[in-house]
Amino acid sequence: MSGEDHQFDERSTNTESGEPQENAQENQESQESAGVGPEGDGDNGSPEMAAGEATSTEHPPSQESSLEEGEDEVGRLRARVEELERENSDLKNQYLRKQADFENFRKRMSREKADAIAYANKQLLLDIVTIIDDFERAIKSAEESRDFDSFHEGVALIEKQFTNMLERKWGLKRFDSEGEEFDPQKHEAVMTDEDSEHDKPVVVEDYQKGYYLNDKVLRSAKVKVSVPSSDS
Repeated sequence: MSGEDHQFDERSTNTESGEPQENAQENQESQESAGVGPEGDGDNGSPEMAAGEATSTEHPPSQESSLEEGEDEVGRLRARVEELERENSDLKNQYLRKQADFENFRKRMSREKADAIAYANKQLLLDIVTIIDDFERAIKSAEESRDFDSFHEGVALIEKQFTNMLERKWGLKRFDSEGEEFDPQKHEAVMTDEDSEHDKPVVVEDYQKGYYLNDKVLRSAKVKVSVPSSDS
């Protein structure tokens, strides 16, 4: 083999052996310029991937709308809670005022009841003291005149006025029992006497008068009763 042929073979050999290295270097440069990573998958550095990453850091429009609605709902709930707290406070204050008013009413009614009981007989007593005044005048007159008949008449007049006033204003009425048939509802027999003239028990004497209060017996009369004789 001549020298020229040997040199040609060396160049061709160098060209063939260096061509893959140059191609690999060119491919690597083109990949780097295109943003392809050393692994060669081509997605890590692409503009689409970068845009996707940028988009993933921001909320989609639908998610932002949901967040806004949630914030509005929270605001409405907070406002409702505040409103209910105010209503509860107002109702509590009203309850306390009503309770205080009722307690004052209860105390006032208790005082009025006690006063009504204490002064229930006020008018009756006023009527009685008027009769007492009449007795005092009668006694004073009897001391000055020493006239028993006048004193007796005066006392009898006072007694009549007194009983009339009680019947007229207070419904207290005195009843007589002598000559009436014995009635255990209004008579109390303190003594009995047999008498063949009577075929049933009859009151023959009043020992103590009885009284009605309106239509009811206030006090039974104490009487002597004549009963039929056992022989008859």
